[in-house]
Amino acid sequence: MGHTSISAVVVLIAAWCFCVAAVVLSLCVGQYPLSVAQVVQVLSSSIWGGTGVPVEEAARIVVWEVRLPRVLAGLVVGAALAAAGGTYQGMFRNPLVSPDILGVSAGAGLGAAWGISIGASMLVVQSMAFGGGVLAVALVWLAAATVRRHDPVLVLVLAGIAVGTLLGAGVALLKVLADPYTQLSAITFWLLGGLNAVTLADVRSTAPIMLVGLLPLVLLRWRVNILSLSDDEAQALGVHVQRLRLTMVAAATLMTAAAVSITGIIGWVGLVVPHVARLLVGPEFGRLLPVAMLLGAGFVVLADTLARSTVGMELPLGVVTALVGAPVFLWLLARSGRWSAADG
Repeated sequence: MGHTSISAVVVLIAAWCFCVAAVVLSLCVGQYPLSVAQVVQVLSSSIWGGTGVPVEEAARIVVWEVRLPRVLAGLVVGAALAAAGGTYQGMFRNPLVSPDILGVSAGAGLGAAWGISIGASMLVVQSMAFGGGVLAVALVWLAAATVRRHDPVLVLVLAGIAVGTLLGAGVALLKVLADPYTQLSAITFWLLGGLNAVTLADVRSTAPIMLVGLLPLVLLRWRVNILSLSDDEAQALGVHVQRLRLTMVAAATLMTAAAVSITGIIGWVGLVVPHVARLLVGPEFGRLLPVAMLLGAGFVVLADTLARSTVGMELPLGVVTALVGAPVFLWLLARSGRWSAADG
């Protein structure tokens, strides 16, 4: 095992420890503080039958019904957004790309805003958000497929910007037409993102979709590295570029749409976290993917802990990720010096 492999293993272990520490902190910190021993006691009493020590009912409710669903949702959403961001950045050969570059967030926002404006249930709103995100990316892909005379990656990005802007205008129109006393506030808070309304049922329903999206990324991880080359070079290596790019876009879109559908729009995770992982382990996708997922999961859990415990009221998660992510991104920008998908 070479020095690079050893370094990657060390970083992976450190990322795992960061994720575990974020989970423990999230389960302990809040308006009802708990010690690590209390959390362990609550979890063990429910899973393994306990140690004979009585468990406080209030502690059990706080852990199992309030904090644990948020922690699990933060883990899967953070991992999904980071994995999607790393995929897009490698595929588009640009570390400035984020998971919403192809309009998935705008499409999900329009679907959710539409569902809220017609008074649909939360399940229907989530379904419409997921469908809106997938349809938005499908529209972007079809629009880009009609243009043959330009660089396909550039056309795809420009089509994503155009469609995203159009869908964003639709969201703005729905906000203008919404009831200002009920619907408008619900739409606004959904767009800001948060884990406060997420349940274990939501996690159970979306986690399989995220796993389906993750599977091609794991199985084809070495081919993502080839997409960082030009299309001619990739085809010379025997890779069907269009088919592979479509597979990666579909997989990353499924993960992003599933995540956004239950939490709302959470920015900066898919942009900053993969770049941090790239600085730590390099651009090789097989090493970058697990590190980015662990860092993304821990980051979202930690940001949610800050959102619900730093002030007297709960802050929207999207606001906290922006407040943390933007300065970190600027620091990375100043530190890295050069910007390319191949930078380590």
